[in-house]
Order: sequence, then structure tokens, then C-alpha cells
Amino acid sequence: MLELRDFFKQYDIRPNQYRKVGKAMFVSTNQGTIVVKEKSETMDPHIYEYLDSRSFNYYPPHVGELNERYEITNYIEEISMPEEQKMMDMIHLVALLHSKTTHYKEVDEADFKKIYEDIQNNIEYLYSYYTDLISVIETKVMMSPAEYLLARNITKILSSINYSKHELEKWYELVKDKRKQRFVVVHNNLSIDHFIRNKESYLVSWDRAKIDLPIFDLYKLYKRHALDFDFETLLSVYERSYPLLDEERKLLFILISLPDKIEMGSSIYETTIEISEQVDRLFKTDNLLSPYYAKEKEKYSDYK
Repeated sequence: MLELRDFFKQYDIRPNQYRKVGKAMFVSTNQGTIVVKEKSETMDPHIYEYLDSRSFNYYPPHVGELNERYEITNYIEEISMPEEQKMMDMIHLVALLHSKTTHYKEVDEADFKKIYEDIQNNIEYLYSYYTDLISVIETKVMMSPAEYLLARNITKILSSINYSKHELEKWYELVKDKRKQRFVVVHNNLSIDHFIRNKESYLVSWDRAKIDLPIFDLYKLYKRHALDFDFETLLSVYERSYPLLDEERKLLFILISLPDKIEMGSSIYETTIEISEQVDRLFKTDNLLSPYYAKEKEKYSDYK
């Protein structure tokens, strides 16, 4: 706090009220409300400089010079709007971020093989986990509601895993001979709560931003909000501004088709909700993918 006091003194900022919300501190001052948040150790210290160099300044204005320990920004008052419109505005901004920061890197087969093997290992782990789990559940005379719900939907879970397994092989065939790959700045923590709309649009919480494949922003946003919004429309809007390459789209579809690992040790009520949401997400993913795979998508019921 001593460092903050020195900062406030330097810029003649006189605080009169503090309000903590999550990791952020909202401070009422003689110069208006400012937001103070301690930077994470993993935050790229040059992220804002790089964004500025790419003419992407859609983040809250900083107060004074950038501070090494704290992120200190002006408070932006949000305009009230429907959540669906807010999400649509955010996806436009994400497409702009990716477009402004696109660059290509030289890669070799080892780079693609690392992605392939990581996903393949996860697929094999998930398949073994769920087949072992259902084997135990099916031996029970009386199933709990969570176990019964999982048993009723295990075919869907396993077929989604199997679909990802087969599509992963197709993806690897597409990319293994490529020697360039497209990279962008990914926000890496997309959520409707990290988007503010006023006269301009702003993304906040850049702590996890990094250089990576553009699909990882879409993947994490989908995992967080798949059941809340119409992602068929959102993906269409995104691709009108920033079309995905064939191999990028295929990798995205592989990742969103994989189920999460559901631990059965927590409360029956919470586990039942978690299973229900996962199954709903898998069916919603099928609907999202169907226009792209109307003629070729198969239902994989056997793990081969």
C-alpha cells in the first residue's frame, strides 16, 4: 500500500473511499473513480505496448505511467444492454483483436505433433476414465441420481470422445506438412464479465494474455458460456470478420467436443447438475457442428 500512496501523491490523487470487488479495488478520488488491481506474476509486462503498436487500444485507459506492481485504470461506467447484444459486441472486438495482431511463425512437424500428442493423451485418458467409471456404476443395485444420469448419457459422452479421436487424425493429416502457422494475441480469459460497453468497447483482465492460436479464445469462451448464448450466430459473426483456416476450425471443433472429467466424489446434487450441463453442452456442440459436417459427420459409438 505504501507504493500506492506514493503513486497517488505523484499524480495528486486523493482517495476518499475504497470498495473491494473480487481482485479489484474501486477507489473514489478527487479525480473520479479509479480501479486498482495487483498484477499477476504471469502477466506480460509489455502487453499494452504491443497492443498499442497494433492500433488496438480497447482497454480501460491507465492512470499515469504503467505501474510495475499494480494495474491502475479509470473506471468505465457500463451501459445497460441485453446480455446477448453485449456478447455480440464482444465477439466483434475479439475478431478485431485477432485481426490486428495476426502474424505467422515458422514451425515444423514437431510443433504440430506436440499438439496432437497432448490431445491424443487427453482423449485416451478420458475414454479410460469414463469406461472404468461406468463399469463401476453398472454393478450397483441402487444408483444415485448422478450415477443414473451418467449411465443414461454415457453413450453420448463416449461417442463425443470417439468423434474427437477420429477428427484428430484428420487434423494431423492436414497440418503435419505445413511449415507456417498463424498466431495472434489471445486474451485467454474471455468472459462476458470481462467486457465493458460504453461509448467504446473495452476488454479487461489481460493478466493471462499471450501469443497463441486464435481458436483458444473461442474455445475458452465456449467452455464458459456454451449454454448461455447462441454460438452458431457468434461463430458466424466472428468468421465474417476473421475467417478461420480449415485446420483451425477442425481443431476448435475437436476441443469443444471433448467432455470434461466429472468427479463423482462431490455432493450428489452438484454432480447431477454438472453432468446435466455437460450433456446439454455436448448436444449443443452437435448442433453447432452439424452445418459443417452435414454430409460427413458420423456417430462414433465404438472406440477404435
